[in-house]
Amino acid sequence: MVVTIPRLGNTYLAAKALFEALEIPYIIPDNNSKSTLETGARLSPEEICLPFKIMMGNYIECIKKGADTIVMTGSCGPCRFGEYCELQMKLLKKLGIDAKIIVIDSPAEIGKEALWNRISEISGASSMRRMEKLKSLYQAVNILSLADQVDATAHHLAGYERNKGECKRLLTECKSEALKCNGPVSMRKVLTKYLHNLKKINVDKTRDPISITLIGEIYSMIEPFGNLDIEEKLMEYGVSSIRHVTTSWWIRDLIFKPLKLNSPDVRINSKAYLPYSVGGHARESIAHAVKAEAEKSDGIIQIYPLGCMPEIVAKSILPTIRKEKDIPVMTLVIDEMTGEAGYLTRIEAYLDMLEARKKRRLIV
Repeated sequence: MVVTIPRLGNTYLAAKALFEALEIPYIIPDNNSKSTLETGARLSPEEICLPFKIMMGNYIECIKKGADTIVMTGSCGPCRFGEYCELQMKLLKKLGIDAKIIVIDSPAEIGKEALWNRISEISGASSMRRMEKLKSLYQAVNILSLADQVDATAHHLAGYERNKGECKRLLTECKSEALKCNGPVSMRKVLTKYLHNLKKINVDKTRDPISITLIGEIYSMIEPFGNLDIEEKLMEYGVSSIRHVTTSWWIRDLIFKPLKLNSPDVRINSKAYLPYSVGGHARESIAHAVKAEAEKSDGIIQIYPLGCMPEIVAKSILPTIRKEKDIPVMTLVIDEMTGEAGYLTRIEAYLDMLEARKKRRLIV
């Protein structure tokens, strides 16, 4: 068994640490690129959403390097993501590729026994003892949480840094150094070191930068290639940004979901606008849009792939929130035809509007 995963945010770091600890052969996808998308788009249905196409590109690239088993997560409710695995299996089979896809889904969806069997299928490839396997899993989840904390700290402090570009530099160095680590122990030390270094950078606490809350479809928010590196660009513009949806948050939410103890703040904040789940993370988008006011964000940017039904529902509700909470909202819809020049122009124009709006409020 040679395992691979789709490239999604910081999951590649956690997966690398986990498979190394378990001594399971693995292949981590390279950074997503135009080539990855072109490969996936060529093999995918034209009308399917962007994350599907990028994932297909990941799989093909890794299978060419020797991977034979794909591990991915399951559905997010009534959303096309729930059909990804079935369709991808058929497409790979049609190409004559004998690759196995193991889907890790919520026990509420597939049952505890099925979930355990799928996890055992992966862990069975390791000769480690059960306690060592559980320890390795815990370490991987911890690494994922640390990596998300590093991201969040860098994106927030980028608006306050005195030495322009320092947060971006530290973040880039952190990911590069972490990827070179062997095993979870050394990787955890690297992430902890950089989290400490970020918190110690020279900041101007008197500065009042533009603050942005990012909401939208999970893949488009978390995977830089899926949003044309919007968080990196906001850092370059000196904007402080916040994103509540992360892979580590998703794991916590999944664990507590069967007990109905998952993300109570989401249910509370979305209740007046979207009291029911409509699939994907539309409810989270609404909740975090409402929360943006309490966090004193200057604006909200919603990001989702073309045709994403849950986020289209959320988009129809956002004008009401914008009016009632008096907070500007911009929606960015991404597909493989999105041009970066026009994309950047929209972001820059939105930031200029927010800055002008902020100055008018200070004068008043």
